[in-house]
Amino acid sequence: MPRFTALPTHLVDAYRAYGPDAFGNPPERSTSDGDGTPCRHCLRDVPKGEDMLILAHKPFDGTHPYAEVGPIFLCAADCERGGGPDVPEILTTSPEYLIKGYSTNDRIVYGTGVISPTPELPARLEAIFANPDVAYIHVRSARNACYQARVDRDG
Repeated sequence: MPRFTALPTHLVDAYRAYGPDAFGNPPERSTSDGDGTPCRHCLRDVPKGEDMLILAHKPFDGTHPYAEVGPIFLCAADCERGGGPDVPEILTTSPEYLIKGYSTNDRIVYGTGVISPTPELPARLEAIFANPDVAYIHVRSARNACYQARVDRDG
């Protein structure tokens, strides 16, 4: 069973201390309207009226042609790191998601990218992991291509 993996707490803590984002800027502070503001640490929407951070995130080490950068939200206040075998809350709020597999050297494994209807997400993830070249999967918004979460092989 695949495991959903949130951003590491040490990285989120650095952003909360206004450490630089992927473009070297401090995170922007805003207030959640409660609709479509998924925190990439707790893997839940930032509650309406709560402070949140908006920043550019690159879910890869280093720079290379496949190291996509995009906007993400984080709870400004401490939150418990999410993740595990169950589909997280933030991946249940949209009708579909873009998923694609990556190799151990952080390159897209061609032929794995697909727009998955939300109810089919677990089965589609399993199908991508059937390819032995896939080390992990990224889930992104199908509408805005924003990074949502990483999915790792269990074990």
